Amino acid sequence: MKWDWILFDADETLFTFDAFGGLQRMFLDYSVTFTEQDFHDYQAVNKPLWVDYQNGAINALQLQHQRFQGWADRLSVPAGDLNSAFLNAMAEICAPLPGAASLLESLKGKVKLGIITNGFTALQQIRLERTGFRDYFDLLVISEQVGVAKPAPEIFDYALEKMGNPDRSRVLMVGDTAESDILGGINAGLATCWLNHHGRTLPEDIAPTWQVTSLSELEQLLCKQ
Repeated sequence: MKWDWILFDADETLFTFDAFGGLQRMFLDYSVTFTEQDFHDYQAVNKPLWVDYQNGAINALQLQHQRFQGWADRLSVPAGDLNSAFLNAMAEICAPLPGAASLLESLKGKVKLGIITNGFTALQQIRLERTGFRDYFDLLVISEQVGVAKPAPEIFDYALEKMGNPDRSRVLMVGDTAESDILGGINAGLATCWLNHHGRTLPEDIAPTWQVTSLSELEQLLCKQ
């Protein structure tokens, strides 16, 4: 194994993220039938907020509140309450991505494993417990706790310090979002693997070391080494 450490993103890299299902479940408690159109409108607000968060323009709390502000006004419920209910619903429907369990099992004991996520603290810790993945990981770095999100070099520097400052050429970063996981890994001097399971086009200024379409393809690639 040519790696000392392999770092993973969490959402849509290790875990599937059925946000629509989570929102439907959450809004039932408020007697709201949450439709496809509602989800479309939610994403129109949510997605740009995540870009702002990645770019350091807003913090985690602002993202979590602003994405629910419209609904908070409509339902006369604090945005923070809606966000907490959403995170609870998402924790209940967490599931590993296909191939995640097999990949982690095949790497166990051969290489140190870590997670660097822009997701939120409450949700990530519950997910790792519920999926039984917690024991595989030597490191869990959450942007909300560090105060800076991927792709900022500071979150990678923070993680690498926690890892005991290993040789960066022997660290691989795996993630599904080119603009945060891959760009961040490249900027930190790490090898990168883009998990492109939606057939996206790579932004032209980002060049991962590898590209795979599934975790089982990544497992085959790593086991060859």
